[in-house]
Amino acid sequence: MCGIAGIISARHSMAHLSRQVQEMGCTQKHRGPDGRDFHSAGVCGLNIALGFVRLAILDLATGMQPICCPTDDTAIVCNGQIYNYIELQPQVADQPFVSSGDVEVALHLYRRHGIEFLHQLNGMYAGAILDPKKAKLFLFRDRFGIKPLYYTEANGAFAFASEIKPLLAGLEIAPQLNTDRMASYFVYRYVPGEQTMFDGIYRLPPGAYLEYDLNARGFAIHQYWNYITGQQDTDLDLQSAADGFFDIFRDAVRIRLRSDVELGSFISGGIDSSAVAAAAVGTHPDMRLYTASFDEPAYDELPEVRRFLQTRSRWFAQTRLQPAVCGRDSLEGLSDIIAAVEEPISLGTILPTDCVCRAAAVDVKAVLTGEGADELFAGYKKFMIEMAAAQYSRMTATDQARVNRHYPEVEKYLATRSHDPARRYIQAEALFDAAELEQLLGRAPDQPVFPAEAAPALTGREHPVNAAIAFESRCRLPDYVILRLDKLSMRHGLETRTPFLDYRLAEFAARLPVSMKVNLGLNREKLICAYSFVRHGLLDAKTAFRKKQPFTFPMADWLSEPRTLPEPIREVVLGDLVQQHNVLDPGFVRRLSENVTTAGVGPQTLVSQADRLFSVIVFTLWYQHFMRDYQNFRTREDN
Repeated sequence: MCGIAGIISARHSMAHLSRQVQEMGCTQKHRGPDGRDFHSAGVCGLNIALGFVRLAILDLATGMQPICCPTDDTAIVCNGQIYNYIELQPQVADQPFVSSGDVEVALHLYRRHGIEFLHQLNGMYAGAILDPKKAKLFLFRDRFGIKPLYYTEANGAFAFASEIKPLLAGLEIAPQLNTDRMASYFVYRYVPGEQTMFDGIYRLPPGAYLEYDLNARGFAIHQYWNYITGQQDTDLDLQSAADGFFDIFRDAVRIRLRSDVELGSFISGGIDSSAVAAAAVGTHPDMRLYTASFDEPAYDELPEVRRFLQTRSRWFAQTRLQPAVCGRDSLEGLSDIIAAVEEPISLGTILPTDCVCRAAAVDVKAVLTGEGADELFAGYKKFMIEMAAAQYSRMTATDQARVNRHYPEVEKYLATRSHDPARRYIQAEALFDAAELEQLLGRAPDQPVFPAEAAPALTGREHPVNAAIAFESRCRLPDYVILRLDKLSMRHGLETRTPFLDYRLAEFAARLPVSMKVNLGLNREKLICAYSFVRHGLLDAKTAFRKKQPFTFPMADWLSEPRTLPEPIREVVLGDLVQQHNVLDPGFVRRLSENVTTAGVGPQTLVSQADRLFSVIVFTLWYQHFMRDYQNFRTREDN
């Protein structure tokens, strides 16, 4: 886990680019506190500089990058880890190695197979390969976008980096608001797709590579992998599926335990992180465990964590559990969290994620996590609602009444349910409707709320639940779930590893019958996961079949009393900062803050007035940091 950066320019000297790439490294030094280096080359009349900052996890002695092959001057920088490098190394054992880690294996695989080498990798990675002989620079990103990679063109140069701030520093550009994505943010709570909230700064899509032609001085983006649903194996029975799932899961954990430093694991009361921790302690019995805790009992999973550890007390006898308390005072650090994430994300996971990452980083450099299972195996309440809606007309009156008891949202959802899977995907949890957006933004959105490039490739024949999973995997997973995890863990110099995002598990999930993921009869989401973990003794039945507890903070409780909030947040909810910015309607924001209530709101609530207000708070603090304070800071530096 590190940070990478690079610049291509015909206008600037090599010395200038080298200085700028080193400045880009300084801007993301939290990603690589253990060292930094750079590589420069002239190709086709262009000056090129690649930079790297290192968090040393594997190959501590020889793993510094960029790595340059002396045979043909091909060079690589890569953030992340290729977990199956040991299995791949024999293919290129005859090559001139200068290190013993994973990234040089990838470089030599590229030299042997070309860009098709990406199909062989299993891991989390975002990297760049400079090939002087072919006059190409390739940027590449792992299948699910676990590691971020941004790029832009400005001031006669093309630049890329693991974060956005290095691009601003490296090309000496001022951040500009992308007004076309504001509506998307206020519907989804994050910005889906290739565009960011920064005008002109883009994300390389997950499962894609960018090919920059140094002769033509232009680039094209190619997709090398897509998560495809709708290929169900109807002959698969539950027992065989559970065994197949468990074999892949166990191996996914095994290869993610490869490290030259101590590892830890996040754990909550839910099935995913509990299974990952339980699988990991077989190899690392003294592993440190970290969990988020709340003073509010409805949100606190610490008792469930302790109960689960007791059920497997022999396995966890040598582990140490470190709870990280996420209290109301966590709001004091919200501005810093927003600055670290760089993109506005207003889901309640950001506070507890930061708390638990901070706690883990005190002891270890890398942790395993349970992210990804909910998106691939349908672990959210909205998937149950979608299944209920799809089957509702064929149910008996008794079954309809049972569904309405469990999911009272279904009746309202059915009244407005769209035939368009993109619209349908967000209907159950959209923050603001079109009329409210017009009030909040002062204009009707002139762009589609859901960006076309963020949509998965659907045939139209998918089961509605599988269509929702495809959207979840293509946009929400990389553009919110993983982005938030990466930025907040790296803020504290911590690497996070996600076994459920092993592409083999994803492709297995895509072949499963929908009923093995979402089962209304059993009132169970992620059925295959729960069944498999119990069948193989990894989890007890109570843990495996416990209803999902959303990972969020008591938003309504903490935001319902504006006068008690930290000053920056108070300035937002009372409308002062909103009025200064003149971007959102202050009257609309004041009405939102006045209507926040704790009545009927809990962890399972999909959308509350507090959620809506929190989206405004996050956006406003983000705007203040990047569009006001950041620009002013750069201006003062220039003067």
